[in-house]
Amino acid sequence: MKNGTAGESKLYSSSSITMNARPLPPSPSVPLAELEMRLSRARIEMNRDAIDVMILTDEKNVNYFTDYRTFSWGYNARPVLAVITNDHLLVVGSLTESKLIESAPRVFTTLLYDGYLPEAVDSIADWIGAMPAAGGRRIAVDFGPDMFGRGSLHLIDRLRDLASDRSVTSAVDLLWRVRLIKTPFEAEMKKVAFDIVNRAFDQAIANAYPGITEFELCQMMQAQIYLNGAESAPPIAMLFSDGDFFYGRHPSERRLREGHYIWTDFRATYGGYPADRNRIARCGDPTDWEIGTYERVRSLTIELANSFKPGLRCCDIFNKFQHLWKDADLGQIYGQVSRIGHGGGLDVTEPPSISATDETVIEPGMIFHVEPKLEKNGAVFQFEEVVFVTDGGVEFLSELSPERVPVIK
Repeated sequence: MKNGTAGESKLYSSSSITMNARPLPPSPSVPLAELEMRLSRARIEMNRDAIDVMILTDEKNVNYFTDYRTFSWGYNARPVLAVITNDHLLVVGSLTESKLIESAPRVFTTLLYDGYLPEAVDSIADWIGAMPAAGGRRIAVDFGPDMFGRGSLHLIDRLRDLASDRSVTSAVDLLWRVRLIKTPFEAEMKKVAFDIVNRAFDQAIANAYPGITEFELCQMMQAQIYLNGAESAPPIAMLFSDGDFFYGRHPSERRLREGHYIWTDFRATYGGYPADRNRIARCGDPTDWEIGTYERVRSLTIELANSFKPGLRCCDIFNKFQHLWKDADLGQIYGQVSRIGHGGGLDVTEPPSISATDETVIEPGMIFHVEPKLEKNGAVFQFEEVVFVTDGGVEFLSELSPERVPVIK
């Protein structure tokens, strides 16, 4: 055993973490019929927006239409790009991709380049330039709000030279119209991801103790997330506080003590779908007002999540939230953001927003994260409940937050 303090000894003891390595298989491939459906919807939207060629540079967009999984996304110098036209789905990758691409049936054709980013750009531009352009060549790329591509100025310059109107437009609105509507397959991937992180939180909290540091508990939880079957687990917030929460900061050497609230937010993925969900716990038994506030915020959040229905607008849900919050007499809502929830899918946060100004009409297949937050007298109360909108209402994709605040003693 490693030498150290009593707290350190407990952290490093063999019984401090339940080791359940790989309880899940690798995530399944996206069904071929679903990939074809996604591509068909994209082409419908391209025709609607009068787009002939759509360039995909964002990892999520390329994966969404191709289900091509490669570690090459870690190398900016050798990008993987994709092109959608009315009759082609093309993946552009370096020669290093060849064996991986050939290892399984693919829904796309492939163009391989020899070199790095400049050669990738030239290859894609040459391919587009060779296309028939009798009706013009209108080009869009996936740069814009809530979506960040991996292209370059060189790419944009080459595409402008090829476009019939000498301009390149954003494909972001078009892509969100396609990606906003999720399928049961996507919802199932989210379910698995949420189960992974919920169990990891409960396992870590069960092994936490007064005196443990934020960083130690964060590492414990990150390890358990992987052991529970996550494919990736980017850094998460793990914060202890009794009134000085700074939600963007990294875990520190702050030690857990009586009265601290723990707030964390997950990012672990399964099948590429992240489990964005925050959870809270308390060190020591809560007081009566804390118990009552916990129950009211939790009940309100669940009621609000249950109120999503096709045909309502996001701003209608926000209006209902305002009335519920006022009736619950909870005080001032956390005011650093203007929404109390958001969409979710392949990205941690996606449009639309549950806000006063978002008039997006709710449709079956949308996924929403509902997460109003209250800070009060040093405590934080937030319950991120996640729903999949159906024809008749909602399906919860994650088990509900516990009826009582988890307590560490």
